[in-house]
Amino acid sequence: MPATSTTSAQTGPPSGPAASRQHTLRERNLRLVASAVFGATTPPSRADVAAATGLTRATVSTLVDRLLAGALVVELPPVAVQRAGRPAVPLVPAARTVVGLGLEVNVDYLGVRALDLVGDVVAERVVSGSFHDSDPGGVLGRLRGLALEAIAEVDGGGMRVAGARLALPGLVDSRRGRLEVAPNLGWSLIDPVDVLDLHTGDGEPLAVEVANEAKLAALAELAGDVPSSFLYVSGDVGVGAGIVVDRRLFLGERGWNGEIGHVVVDPSGPRCSCGNHGCLEQYAGKEVLLRDSGLSVSAPLGAVADLLRSGDDAAAAAVRRGGQALGAALATFVNLVDVSTVVLGGAYAELFDWLGEVVAETVRSRALAAPFAPIDVRPAAAGPHAALSGGAREVLRAVVSDPAGWV
Repeated sequence: MPATSTTSAQTGPPSGPAASRQHTLRERNLRLVASAVFGATTPPSRADVAAATGLTRATVSTLVDRLLAGALVVELPPVAVQRAGRPAVPLVPAARTVVGLGLEVNVDYLGVRALDLVGDVVAERVVSGSFHDSDPGGVLGRLRGLALEAIAEVDGGGMRVAGARLALPGLVDSRRGRLEVAPNLGWSLIDPVDVLDLHTGDGEPLAVEVANEAKLAALAELAGDVPSSFLYVSGDVGVGAGIVVDRRLFLGERGWNGEIGHVVVDPSGPRCSCGNHGCLEQYAGKEVLLRDSGLSVSAPLGAVADLLRSGDDAAAAAVRRGGQALGAALATFVNLVDVSTVVLGGAYAELFDWLGEVVAETVRSRALAAPFAPIDVRPAAAGPHAALSGGAREVLRAVVSDPAGWV
């Protein structure tokens, strides 16, 4: 069973300040070793870890043994080295031992995804639905059922669930685990963790944190080849964004930034679910792109792509109109936050072949710095339901950042 404390168990009270410092130093060194293994581009040996951390080989060997015993890392077969001595034994993250759970409520689907330390999906449940103006208790109850199925599958495979992150499409107070408002769901002032009431396979309460969907999706991109700083835009029924600076989320004062879908692009435009008029979502949201292409809002987005491939005029006009509105809003973002890479995710990644250049042209024509610093507009690489992966990876990042509770 995973420890709930962030420190190692002790058999008795600490003997004094010196003992406390020694204990803290061991945990700090354990974090250094774990980070060196998990952050390496090629599997490092103990000697490589010692060189990277500045710790002695004896200390590294002891700490690696703890990580091995805790099933956080495993050894690969030894490889011959050029110098004299023992063959090097590469170290890699352990597969199918500790997993993170990503959960999501979105306007048209519920999802659960479990990732292991290698990044492989070991359990997944995604169901479609229509959750506009839905009952929070009923929807979260359905999500709870999906999560319990995934937890049972993980537990049956001999794996441990380290925790969960719940992605929601709205303003989230992550510190209190509270959803302030999600206009497209019709939810406000919800404490979803209490409703979910999740437990591990052995009955222990499961730690669940709540975050904005677009921000978790942005973090999922960090597993691929992206710059250390970028603006991520999640296109769905709503449109959200996450700002990543030096591989960390920029959250602003309350963590409520990135609500690009409610940037007004035309004050005289249609009324939005938030109460304003002419918000970006009313021009570039997924349901708008479907409807303006002559399709039902419940149709799969692939139907728009099919129309575009066939040369359908209505679909082409809808995507161009949406792309221009998105590009105008993004140009404002670029002018304000000074990023040179924009990553388009969700529906925008699926339609990127037709939408991407329209967005890029509009951004280049409106962003003041564009003539001096080219702006790269690219599709997201994290795949469908990226917030699920981002949430699961955040759980595992916390494990690697503080492995003492797991070894």
